[in-house]
Amino acid sequence: MAVALVAICLVLAVLAFLLPRFSRHPERGTQRSLGAGTRVTGKAPGPLGRLFSKPFRSGSRAVSRSGSAGRRARGRMPF
Repeated sequence: MAVALVAICLVLAVLAFLLPRFSRHPERGTQRSLGAGTRVTGKAPGPLGRLFSKPFRSGSRAVSRSGSAGRRARGRMPF
């Protein structure tokens, strides 16, 4: 899962840099699927729910950061 998440983050960062406006839809779709994983694994009883859902929460945060970083870098370019 970690390798796939890194690949998704790289693709989103490049997409956000090249096409900032069109990168939001894939970013939201990825966050939606990771959110579904968080909700499903969070239903495990007690501390196991938090433990199982943590990779999905951190993955969603990483996707959001990579997209915003690409858009921010594009905004800083002189052209």
